Amino acid sequence: MKKMQSTIRRRDFLETGALVGGLVFAAPAILKAQVRNSPSDELRIGFIGCGKQHEVLFNAMQNIQGLHYTAACDIMKNRVGATASRIKSRFGYMPNRYLDAEEMLSKEKDLDAVFVATPDFWHAPHTIMALEAGCHVYCEKMMSNTLEGARSMVKAMDASGKLCQIGHQRRSNPRYRFTLNELIRKEQLCGQIININGQWNRAVGSSQDISVKPSILPDEQTLLKYGFGAGTSAKLSLDQLRQRFLNWRTYKALSGGPISDLGAHQIDVFNWFLGVQPKSVMASGGRDYFRDREHFDNVMCVFEYDTPQGGVRAFYQVLTTTSAGGGYYESFMGTEGTIEISERSAFTNLYRESGAVKDWDALVRRGLLRKTAAVSATGESDAIRAYESAPPDRYDLPGDLNKPPHQPHIENFLAAVRGQEKLTCDARHALESEAPIYWVNPAAENREIIHFTNAHLQV
Repeated sequence: MKKMQSTIRRRDFLETGALVGGLVFAAPAILKAQVRNSPSDELRIGFIGCGKQHEVLFNAMQNIQGLHYTAACDIMKNRVGATASRIKSRFGYMPNRYLDAEEMLSKEKDLDAVFVATPDFWHAPHTIMALEAGCHVYCEKMMSNTLEGARSMVKAMDASGKLCQIGHQRRSNPRYRFTLNELIRKEQLCGQIININGQWNRAVGSSQDISVKPSILPDEQTLLKYGFGAGTSAKLSLDQLRQRFLNWRTYKALSGGPISDLGAHQIDVFNWFLGVQPKSVMASGGRDYFRDREHFDNVMCVFEYDTPQGGVRAFYQVLTTTSAGGGYYESFMGTEGTIEISERSAFTNLYRESGAVKDWDALVRRGLLRKTAAVSATGESDAIRAYESAPPDRYDLPGDLNKPPHQPHIENFLAAVRGQEKLTCDARHALESEAPIYWVNPAAENREIIHFTNAHLQV
């Protein structure tokens, strides 16, 4: 009996629950993973993609205990080396290094979880590879550069019985979860939400093309092998391939552009907070500054919703040529109050309408809100002020809701792998929220209102 036990692989402990009643395969996204033998047992982690977003995720993992960084992969050798050096410096050991994800997954038989942080057009292939290899997956958003690619990820998650968390990290953010569960749902602080605004405004200086020394970039054969020539029948020079590799977010065959790169985080919050998918979208976009790019450099769109409380219109803009206007936030505006929320606490404010029935000061006494300075009246004449509403009282959220943006989402994923929690943003629910985003660019390109059907939004 002891001999049999000693031959059980570490992953077998993680797979125990996948055999019970077939339920994990029917609805893996809403079930917990299997309980491991010991909460102190290390999870073996692999990385696919070691670029900038990987660094963000890796830095957010530094305070999470019980992890062993087993393997790292990227087609750019310098990036793999940099990741390995960070792990060596911080933890005293070297991970195994790979230049090909398929090779890594075929050789690393005991990986528990894989973090995918590659360009959007590789998200679906890499996620599916990892799921089929028996790993749980954390994949950055967007799920894919195409709706069909995203749908294939949900199918792979269901077929494998493994967990797949998508990187809409606000879903695990304490500030967002408190706002939704305590203030909007329980206290109904906004009253009836009628309108939503959201934006991500980024300066020209932060939107420039990336450039590095050519000597450290992959060669032509590697770039063609891994699809960086996709979307064109023209013969591309090595310089052109390298440009596509470094700035893949600006090419239609490789990404969804700014509306998915930046806007997806916030439009996801619209759908999550309202609890429904939109019924239509209209949009406008332009290549007004970065004129040689394939994607729009700015996009504005309006989603319409039918909710149990009534109709809601949500406006969203993503700008890459100005940082003015308050950075990035989402604003939920209702008959009794407005909640302006952001990952940055400086952009988070709450405003009570002067005629609101709810006693917000009572919520201050209960520790659910903090009172801040009132919004001042305008300096205009009495005649002008006669047409204005009274300035709203201003409030803030409690001060104990701040945490590094990505850390809670990663913690939730790893706790779910250990069987301790449920995922806050599994692939199925992520796709329900992401599906409308795939139609913003077509609506802008064709200057049409897209009225959603099941074919547009179904998982």
